[in-house]
This record gives sequence, structure tokens and C-alpha cells, in this order.
Amino acid sequence: MKKGEKRKQELLQIAYKMFLIRGYENTSVDDIIEEAGIAKGTYYYYFKSKEQTLEEVIGMMIEQETEAAKQILEADLPVPQKIAGIISSLRPTREESSIEGALMQPENIIMHDKIRRKLVETAVPLLSKVVEQGISDGTFSCSNIPQRVRMLLVISSDLFDEGRYTEEDIIVFIDAIEKLLGAKPGTMEFVRDLIQ
Repeated sequence: MKKGEKRKQELLQIAYKMFLIRGYENTSVDDIIEEAGIAKGTYYYYFKSKEQTLEEVIGMMIEQETEAAKQILEADLPVPQKIAGIISSLRPTREESSIEGALMQPENIIMHDKIRRKLVETAVPLLSKVVEQGISDGTFSCSNIPQRVRMLLVISSDLFDEGRYTEEDIIVFIDAIEKLLGAKPGTMEFVRDLIQ
């Protein structure tokens, strides 16, 4: 890793820790600069704004989550457990919810959409491989796997991201997953635990 890239990663780690401890809204660029012991110009050499720092911190979080998801993909687990594990690993930890919460602010809606798209792009190939494994073992029966997985991710994101859903929404969503993947009724019931 080049010296400049190493410095940028150090700044991202400092921002990440400060966002966790203080929250995104309560952390200023000056706070990050002071903690890093650098000049303001150095910070702005790496990041145009605090919003860009947030975007890159979340990108770093997604990379870490993706590595955990890849390990689950390679594990010797039943297909439903792999799906549950991958979906769980691609979520922020409880501590990271304050960082994710910053994306829900109206001023960050464009960034939220950008991050959501990145997460979907990351998750589709991983979950598609699990669905292929499920087809091989008879759990699922479908074609056009990446498109089906993308559709499920988009629906679930729109439905569950903000926590405004009903028991009926969960029932219909589980039914939709089973039908989209060609699974027997009840196969995807474990999704209820992931949602709640």
C-alpha cells in the first residue's frame, strides 16, 4: 500500500471510530483533523467533504461485511443458513447503526441510494451462488438467478429499511421469495427472524 493510500485509510479509521463514538452529526471535520494530528489541507487533499468521508467509511464497512459473507458462502452449511448468514453479515453491526442512521437523513438521500445500489451489486453475486447451490440440492427451482436475487434485494430494502412494515408484509414477502426461487412453502420461513 502506498504511503498516501495508507494515510487515507488511517483517516477513514479515525472517522469511523469517531462516528461510532460521537455519531456522524456530532463529529466535525475539525474533530477528525485534531484526532489525526494533521493540517486541514491534508484532510481536504483526501476528502472533498465530511459527506465524502461518510461515503468512504460506509464503503469500508461494506468491504468488511463482504469478506465475512464470502466466508459464509464457502462454509459447509445448509443453503437456508448460508442465505441467512450472508444477509446478516451484509448488515451493519448494532454499534454501526449510528453511521447508517446518518444515511437516512433527508440531506443524505442521494448518498443513501448510492450506497444501497453498491450493497445490492455486492450481494447479488454472493446470493446467486447460494441459490445455484440450492438448485443443485433441490431446495430451489428457478432460472435467471441474478435478476431474481436483485429483485428480492430491492423489494426487501424498500420494504424493511425504515422499519415500517406489518406482519402481513412479512407473510407476503416470504411467500414472494419462495415463489420467485421455486421453493416449497415454508422453506424461507427463517427470513422472519432476519427481518425481526
